[in-house]
Amino acid sequence: MKSRHLFCCLCALLLLAACDHIDNDERYIYEKPAAVKRTVLIEDFTGQGCVNCPKATEVVTQLEEQYPDGVIAVAIHCGPFARSATGARYPLATSEGDAYYQHWNFDRQPIGMVNRQGLSDYTDWATQVHDLVTLTAPLTIAVQAKADPDTRRLSVTTTIMAIDGNTSGNLQLWLVEDGIVSAQFMPDHTVNRAYVHNHVLRQAINGNWGEPLTLDEGDTRTAYHTITLAEGWDVEHLRVVAFAYNDTGVLQAAQTSVTIHDNE
Repeated sequence: MKSRHLFCCLCALLLLAACDHIDNDERYIYEKPAAVKRTVLIEDFTGQGCVNCPKATEVVTQLEEQYPDGVIAVAIHCGPFARSATGARYPLATSEGDAYYQHWNFDRQPIGMVNRQGLSDYTDWATQVHDLVTLTAPLTIAVQAKADPDTRRLSVTTTIMAIDGNTSGNLQLWLVEDGIVSAQFMPDHTVNRAYVHNHVLRQAINGNWGEPLTLDEGDTRTAYHTITLAEGWDVEHLRVVAFAYNDTGVLQAAQTSVTIHDNE
């Protein structure tokens, strides 16, 4: 009887040991995330004193209508056309714009970049967007932005996930504003003082060149940023643009409107 009992105990121990032994490659089976379409970023280097810049804006508007979920544009007021004859900045010029103008060292306006594939004239943007918008992206970006109307504090949460290969580059966050009524020199050399400027760069949230971003495929990173909104910026017309880039260009872009945080 004792031998039979001992035999049963040994069998039970063997079963437990067998169940406990699972090879590492059998514990977790990695499934590659589904591919996502690439959102194309247009950086429009413009200025209120640039008579041909409204033509570039028209092209941007057409592309936004043609690719409503595939194109994000940012108007960066910079260069000599962002200043008056006395050298004073026009209202929409920024220090960020000055830094980008000096860095990219272009000699004419309007000019821009589509996914940072080199400087190009606005007449070429439609072809560039058509070629890029069909590509897939190596990562996803989700961004949320909330503003407190009392303190004018803006909180931004950005989540990035590498879905196709490893990612190494920078994460850039920009604050842009739509619906700004301000003067603009027009192609007929008149001045339209009721011109409506859209997607105007107001501030680089995390520095002029963003912050380092390194992810292995399947990894996720969440970044948090807080800034104070300047007086005069219309919270209801603000958006946050987020994009990841490296030496090959823009890897993916995303945007979100700013929601007003209800303190009640």
